[in-house]
Amino acid sequence: MHVYMLLEQHYFLQMCRKYCYDCNMNSTDQLAQVLKQHGQSITKQRRCVFDALQGREPQTMHEIVSNCTQIDRASVYRAIALFERLGIVQRLQTGWKYRLELSDEFHEHHHHATCLLCGQSQVVAEDSAVEQQLHRLAEQLGFQLEKHQLELQGYCAKCQYLLKD
Repeated sequence: MHVYMLLEQHYFLQMCRKYCYDCNMNSTDQLAQVLKQHGQSITKQRRCVFDALQGREPQTMHEIVSNCTQIDRASVYRAIALFERLGIVQRLQTGWKYRLELSDEFHEHHHHATCLLCGQSQVVAEDSAVEQQLHRLAEQLGFQLEKHQLELQGYCAKCQYLLKD
């Protein structure tokens, strides 16, 4: 039953964003709504973590903790664990390391290009041709695509230069 509720929540948020269900709803209102639907409330600590992620590139846990100086480390970890469970944040895995960012329900869909040497992550704007191809591929596999992450991994220009030496 719990998995069904999460899928239902994800679908609802996607539809709200896609069809502009309530254009006056800001991301903090969305956060409060998601939390409320799961019996949680928006606390000072959760708001701080959400604000640290909003409008920023994907961050490591260390960076998030550093950006939340007014709350303790344990509160940051608890908030992130809850946000992951509810689909508010998503992990971007690079090898054994990861970064976190708000999920597509809280900002425009995009992809990433991540440097394997320095870890720098750049946003790659959504490309309709790529999106269409992913949907065609899923259809060919008999797969109902709900969401996806696409990450290019390689070396940024600076690290390419360093690797030449």
